[in-house]
Amino acid sequence: MVFGAAVGFELGSRIEASNPDVSLGFLSITVVCVVIGAGFGYSVGGVIARVIIRGITAQEQRLRGLPPDQVVAGFSGSVIAMLAASLVAWPLFLLGPAAVMAPLFVFAVVVAGIAGFRIGRTRAASIGGVVGGGPRHGWGPKVLDTSVAIDGRIVHVARSGFLTGTVLVPQPVIDELQGLADAADEGRRARGRRGLDVLGTLRDALPVEVIADDPVGVDDVDAKLVQICLRRKVALLTLDQHLADAAALSGVTVLNLHALAVAMAAPVTSGDTVEVHLARAGKEAGQAVGHLPDGTMVIVQRADHRIGDTVQVHLTSVTTTSHGRLVFARLV
Repeated sequence: MVFGAAVGFELGSRIEASNPDVSLGFLSITVVCVVIGAGFGYSVGGVIARVIIRGITAQEQRLRGLPPDQVVAGFSGSVIAMLAASLVAWPLFLLGPAAVMAPLFVFAVVVAGIAGFRIGRTRAASIGGVVGGGPRHGWGPKVLDTSVAIDGRIVHVARSGFLTGTVLVPQPVIDELQGLADAADEGRRARGRRGLDVLGTLRDALPVEVIADDPVGVDDVDAKLVQICLRRKVALLTLDQHLADAAALSGVTVLNLHALAVAMAAPVTSGDTVEVHLARAGKEAGQAVGHLPDGTMVIVQRADHRIGDTVQVHLTSVTTTSHGRLVFARLV
């Protein structure tokens, strides 16, 4: 409205100066132009204001979903762009009255600020690499998947100090756990409740943040997690080997806790003699199955008659798979 009144005043003044004989009775042309300009500015300004408010609200929602490094980089780019635009657009005041040119100046600076924010946000990774020495996925936020929550070992890893940074729990993971917790099957219900309990316990060891990210048009939870990691430029915590492979192919940094467990398992090689408790029969005739203290499966040949006993076995071969180690042995 003020801008419209200013334009009306400038226009009315020029009309009166160029046509001094023109008269509107007891009203001056300047006053009429000011009133018309103010009314037009009020009408149009209301529409523009509503559009701006909606835009600000939408940007606020987007900012909440952005990682801190992108927000900082975006605001840095915005400030630099606005300063540069101010210097470049300053000559606008030489082209006309300040009342008319000031809004144009503000508009140019605002547009430059928006463009600077977008450019800074998209270059956040490069800026972080220059300032911080490269990406630090091990220390930054990480997205947690359903398998990690249900497994529960993440709590022990976090308490040991080997895992730092904020753990991000997307809403699709919460929904999947709640669906399991409400399932009719007792086993699925127990897994869902365990996952929810683990998330509650994890808060005592690490910052845990539930994020509302839920990519539109993607139905599969695993695909949603990959999209969230790509958009936020964060790592993925998982125990699912298939998800880990798919995420790695998409360019996501994967922290596979199962791979960590395999790497930390006590080394055993062919020729070693160990003690193992035979708990059940194997798939093949005569086999008995036991486990090492770290959970590694040991398949003992011709030992089905010793099931239930703790025996000494001689390791004949050790095979490492994507799911862990598999050891074959025979009785001593």
